[in-house]
Amino acid sequence: MTFEEEAFISYAHLDNQCLIEGKQGWVANFHRILQIRVGQFLGKEPHIWRDPKLQGNDIFADTLMERLQKVAALVAVLSPRYVKSEWTLRELTEFWRAAELSTGVRIGDKSRVFKILKTPVPLEKHPPQLQPLLGYEFFKVDPETGHVHELDLMYGAEAQTEFLQKVDDVAKDLCELVQAIERGEDPKAAGKPPVYLAEATRDLTDAHDSIRRDLQDHAHPVAPPENLPALQADLEAYVRAQLARCSMSIHLIGRNYGIVPEEWIESLPEIQYRLAADRAKGGDFTRLVWIPPGLQVQDERQLKFIERLRTDPGLQKGTDLLETPLEDLRTLIYTRLKPPASKPVPNPEAAGLTQVYFIYDQRDQDAVAPWKDYLFNQGFEVLTPIFEGDEAEIREDHEASLQTCDAVLIYYGAGNECWLRRKLREIQKIGGYGRTHPMRAAAITLAAPLSPQKQQFRTHEATVIPQFDGFSPDPLRPFIQQVRNAASQQAGG
Repeated sequence: MTFEEEAFISYAHLDNQCLIEGKQGWVANFHRILQIRVGQFLGKEPHIWRDPKLQGNDIFADTLMERLQKVAALVAVLSPRYVKSEWTLRELTEFWRAAELSTGVRIGDKSRVFKILKTPVPLEKHPPQLQPLLGYEFFKVDPETGHVHELDLMYGAEAQTEFLQKVDDVAKDLCELVQAIERGEDPKAAGKPPVYLAEATRDLTDAHDSIRRDLQDHAHPVAPPENLPALQADLEAYVRAQLARCSMSIHLIGRNYGIVPEEWIESLPEIQYRLAADRAKGGDFTRLVWIPPGLQVQDERQLKFIERLRTDPGLQKGTDLLETPLEDLRTLIYTRLKPPASKPVPNPEAAGLTQVYFIYDQRDQDAVAPWKDYLFNQGFEVLTPIFEGDEAEIREDHEASLQTCDAVLIYYGAGNECWLRRKLREIQKIGGYGRTHPMRAAAITLAAPLSPQKQQFRTHEATVIPQFDGFSPDPLRPFIQQVRNAASQQAGG
């Protein structure tokens, strides 16, 4: 089905009044830029319109209603005035009714109604049709004061840049909707499973929007397509259903604990992560957790949640946890979404080599020299991490070493326990990196600097070798013998 016009902008005329005399109002600027960007994306002049003169006394059925039936999408500019206006609510109701009589209000995961949040309005005051819809926020909330600042072209370069970026998001989504309607299909359902982007707290709004934008730009559907249900009875069932459609979930963990639904004790971010952990038990599912580096948290509940993410093996299994710049998360997302290589990973045993992957923190490069020399002198091919290059190259080399090595030795020196546990999780997941032969041995060397955490460290996942006084070959010999015995058994088998 095709429509004669791409969109109708529904707004309260009070919201188009400019503070500076002689300048265009907010809605007029939004309309102008949206028109340009949609045309550039579609490659043709679009028909996007609004009624600049309605006073509530025009003949509604003979003018507006007739055109609403020919419009692909309604763009509702929400504000305190919008939700009080009988006229704007009637526009929304009549468009909704016309949509249900044609293609329906939803096309795949896309709604034909776009919710533009010019000014904050409590969710319970949104028109009922709009409450479930995700909105495009054209304002910022100061995390320290709670003051709201609208994004407007007149408020300086930074606000102008963010305003243009938000309009760009609306334009891209509107183009995808129009193309989906014209083709009679969801343009993002071409063999790519959705990615679940968990709801984040307001302090991470920019990062959350950026990741959503990146996924959509790479033609990956993003779930959930609408706001999470508010009621306890509906929330878990809805999130589980959305996760079941997905191959990956992404969780951005900020300094705030987040909204706690009524009659619950967990926040929305914590609930979504717990349900994603349940989803991962079914296999074929990846969880990525990102915590901004240097995050300062004061809420005791959030501190406990983050500590569980870092240390609880039950939560960590099948999870990548990053406390690095956001760009690293982007890199990892597309590494995980990349289809597996079709060519088989070569087995180093065929070449007669025994490879030991010696993992250490970059700060320990000088300290580990005696261990590297000893392993090499034992006849092993020693693989070591690389630290130069972009994040994608470094991770690709790391995963290639986990694919091919026969044994792993981790040097726990300058790195913290979070770093160590992350390395252990990566070893747990080596099957997902394409290994074709079993790991013979895994060990951890506990080295200086000495700390109570290191002294008390225990794990069943690897042999623990204390060497706080520096290098000595004797503590390493059981590990060396384990590698050799496994090699002999495999050769005999």
